[in-house]
Amino acid sequence: MSSPPSVASVIASTTPTKPRASNASPDGAGQAVTPGGAADEQALGAGPGTPHTGSLARRMILIAAGWISILLLVGGVALDRTLTSLVTRQFDEQLGYVLTAMIGSAEIGPEGEVYFNRPLGDQRFLEPNSGFYWQISAEGQEDWPSRSLWDRRLEPSEEPAGSEPKHYDSDQFEDEPLRVAERTIRLPGSDTEWRFLVAGSRKELDEQIEEQRSILAWSFAVLGIGLFLIAILQTWYGLSPLRRIRKAIARIRTTGRARVTDPLPLEVQPMVEELNALLAHSEKQAEEARTHAGNLAHALKTPLTVLTNAAHAHSPDLDETVLREASVMRRQVDHHLARARAAGRRATGLARADVMESAEAVERAVGRLYPDVRFDLDGTGRPRVALERQDLDEILGNLIENAAKYGGGSVFVTVDPEPGAELCTIWIEDDGAGISEADRPRIFSRGARLDTEKPGTGLGLAIVRDVVEIYGGAVELDESEDLGGLLVRLKLPRANAP
Repeated sequence: MSSPPSVASVIASTTPTKPRASNASPDGAGQAVTPGGAADEQALGAGPGTPHTGSLARRMILIAAGWISILLLVGGVALDRTLTSLVTRQFDEQLGYVLTAMIGSAEIGPEGEVYFNRPLGDQRFLEPNSGFYWQISAEGQEDWPSRSLWDRRLEPSEEPAGSEPKHYDSDQFEDEPLRVAERTIRLPGSDTEWRFLVAGSRKELDEQIEEQRSILAWSFAVLGIGLFLIAILQTWYGLSPLRRIRKAIARIRTTGRARVTDPLPLEVQPMVEELNALLAHSEKQAEEARTHAGNLAHALKTPLTVLTNAAHAHSPDLDETVLREASVMRRQVDHHLARARAAGRRATGLARADVMESAEAVERAVGRLYPDVRFDLDGTGRPRVALERQDLDEILGNLIENAAKYGGGSVFVTVDPEPGAELCTIWIEDDGAGISEADRPRIFSRGARLDTEKPGTGLGLAIVRDVVEIYGGAVELDESEDLGGLLVRLKLPRANAP
């Protein structure tokens, strides 16, 4: 006799499923992957071809070198302009002193000519082509040059200078660039505007500028090399905790240590704590896997023993014994597979499911199996929980099917009656006989059935409890105030906003 279809199969037939990744090759041939092989190494990020974004140390050194170069270049240019301006200003002040001395000692002679009432003290104005020159010019008057000019003359600027000194560069002598200070003065007793000029060779000025530029270039080069070496040292020292973490992880892999206990800086400590949490999580998962394997082996041991004894004894009801014990083993396998599947999905941390969408699908499926039962679904909003949709369907399917099977014909499902609560609550009520308070603790035990007249395995509620607890939820039993039957209060963790 074939068994009636389960709620999960009905939901699967009416709900679109997501495509699952396959490990088959494009030509249809399966790909065998052995532990420790290249495929596992690439999947775990441990193979030689693991993609990366480059060296962190190289990135930090390049950033430091770039900023050092930019800052030194900008600072060098600014300092060079400042020093050049300072040296030029000092040179101009020297020319200005001579210009002031010329004006202070100049007088007008009986014939309107200009002369000095005392000679200038700088001997270079008396030496021909010495590099320092002066000249007094006026419109309609013959130029009066210093002896150092010899047979050359200074050409005043096209725009006459005012009462304040005017400084400018001049290339009027081909082999000797000049720096000129010029001022226009009307001397007492004369109506003529006299133009006083003092010029000095730029050779000395340019030599001073080149000297200070050379010193500046060497200083900034040494400073840049020093800063670059400091950046390398800082990077090496700053990244040393990461190297220590790598060695600690290597010790975990080689010595079997369970945690990273080395003292590390505050900036790295959160990462170490997360790593230790991951190790603890992996250790817990491994322990759960060992526990599941042990429980499954223990659960299968008794049916296998019964089958072995019946086979050795040539029992006349061997076929019935095989069917009965195989059914027991299948239920145990289904139970442990459900727990293992829930634990694996919980580990990803990305599970999300819409409660109302799942409840509506389960209601349609159970309605096909129990067409005489009246269902009432109510809820506020569209709450999402941190469960895989398949696991949520299985949980709701077991609870709603039990309410329809053992109730009196009415099932109420209320989704999230308290939207602001930390957990999403789902109420499942029926109008049946209910469960006494004394029987409620053992109803979730594997194989426990209070009504043996109706078909069932007694594993559905045990699977519900185990899966819900794996996801961090809870299942509570109470009495329904509205319908008088059983009230199942299902609490599930809410999914974080994407």
